[in-house]
Amino acid sequence: MCGIIGCVGRGDETLDVLVEGLSKLEYRGYDSAGVALSDGQIDVNVVKRAGELDALREALSEQSVSGRVGIGHTRWSTHGPPTDENAHPHTDCTGSVAVVHNGIIENYDDLREELETSGHEFRSDTDTEVVPHLVEEKLAAGAPPEAAFRAAVERLSGSFALVCVVASEEAVFAARQDSPLVLGVGDDSYYLGSDVPAFLAHTDRVVYLDDGEFATLRPSGWTVRNGDDERVEKSVETVDWNVEDTGKSGYDHYMLKEIHEQPRALRQCLSGRVDERRGEVTLSELEGLETPSAVHLVACGTSYHAALYGVQLFHSLGIPAQAFLASEYATGVPPLGDSLVVGITQSGETADTLSALREARARGARTLAVTNVVGSTAARECDYALYIRAGPEIGVAATKTFSSQLVSLNLLVEYLAGDQRSSEERRAVLQTLRDLPGRVQQVLDESMAEEVAAEYLGADGYFFIGRGLNYPVALEGALKFKEITYEHAEGFAAGELKHGTLALVTENTPVFAVVTGEDAPAKKTLGNVREVESRGAPVIAVTDDDQIERYADASLRVPSGSARVAPVLVNVQLQLVAYWVANALGRSIDKPRNLAKSVTVE
Repeated sequence: MCGIIGCVGRGDETLDVLVEGLSKLEYRGYDSAGVALSDGQIDVNVVKRAGELDALREALSEQSVSGRVGIGHTRWSTHGPPTDENAHPHTDCTGSVAVVHNGIIENYDDLREELETSGHEFRSDTDTEVVPHLVEEKLAAGAPPEAAFRAAVERLSGSFALVCVVASEEAVFAARQDSPLVLGVGDDSYYLGSDVPAFLAHTDRVVYLDDGEFATLRPSGWTVRNGDDERVEKSVETVDWNVEDTGKSGYDHYMLKEIHEQPRALRQCLSGRVDERRGEVTLSELEGLETPSAVHLVACGTSYHAALYGVQLFHSLGIPAQAFLASEYATGVPPLGDSLVVGITQSGETADTLSALREARARGARTLAVTNVVGSTAARECDYALYIRAGPEIGVAATKTFSSQLVSLNLLVEYLAGDQRSSEERRAVLQTLRDLPGRVQQVLDESMAEEVAAEYLGADGYFFIGRGLNYPVALEGALKFKEITYEHAEGFAAGELKHGTLALVTENTPVFAVVTGEDAPAKKTLGNVREVESRGAPVIAVTDDDQIERYADASLRVPSGSARVAPVLVNVQLQLVAYWVANALGRSIDKPRNLAKSVTVE
């Protein structure tokens, strides 16, 4: 959600590094931004503004701000509205301590009451502000800055990534608990970020902090210590992203760029994992994982739709599988038995999904993370991790990561299939997967989504229907549409449309009907199409079938082929429809209102 950047060792360039880092974190969603710089003197220089980053830039242009170490933040409001006072960083009474924070401090009410009783004055509505005052108390008692910060953190309950500067010390202090924080290691400079893009322009060498760890960054180097104040030896990893991956590359929006990156993302997902001639899938990271007796898939939002798709793939193997909303699963875990619990999370940091996985592990279940981020919390905490390899996704609305999740779940199922399929069947499936990137490119090259979007702009509402493997994609199409257009959209299993929702169907409610193949589900969906058509609703068929076009007012074509991968192709068309409608309406496509890329609070 919120974005953090910290910097040590860049001298007079520190402010520029912070603002640049904040611009790379805008995709996470935010409603205010600020920076704090320390020059080793009495005060910390803090500038913060409600609104977008341009408001902060304007404020910085109007005053002289300098410092050799600094921290920055983009805030997504939880405690208090988006105002200048509630923006981060927050300071103590003396102005010598500044803190930025992602997460929730659950005991802040008690801490605030205690501090106010002791004479501390608060300026904001936030939970974060208790932290600099706690540090101030310890400094006043004679503790050095690093010890004062540790002592303050030990008073906190909840989830947090905390980063702090103190005026008297040329250092940045940080702590992590249930909220992501990564350290960047440059040649003569060091960085902290809530995500790698914050500092990727300066280094691709990273250290992933674990829960309960404290980091101290100085111009001379960095250290990580645990809760017992013991030094922890951390490995430095190299990320395979580059700066160009996190730019727009000439596209008007990150989302459009990432839609068009899907052929490359899928090739990366499949690379080195598929041998269609031998009918084999190689997933070295899952070595030792045996075929489970049952599978629970837990996820949120778009990833939950991928989970619904995955359930049907496991059923095709005869393996009982269920998909659960992670937020519900964590508080009501069903009987596990010998189930494998699969957490699907793009970031690997989704709070509800992590809670579900932790609860499953506590009850003795094996866990597997399907994620995009190497070194993420889910990847580190689960017994196994399957990386979708989509590359960095900057747009808040998931596009290429959803497609890569669907393909990764296909690989997982084929890996676990063992002898349950004939070699011919497996070769056919794997050949279809290998052909998929080219077919996605064909959809991108030939799509009429922009024209369809223009034709049905301004409708009262939009419905998306599908059956079988196309049902999760209908849900995802509706979610993508409402996320970035702010228009009313709903997705349904096609057979459910007549159970209540049909009352909402009018001449001004377009229905996107997903119909692929010629099997029984396709024929039944065709019947549902005729139901809405007879009530005057315009029908847009997303299909590989000529027959349904006779009953549709418009169509979006996908190449014919395997039913297993048709949803991936359909999904691309629906993503483009959502994009072009949002573009025509002038929406903030990459940063939809009220939404965040990585949801790290429950």
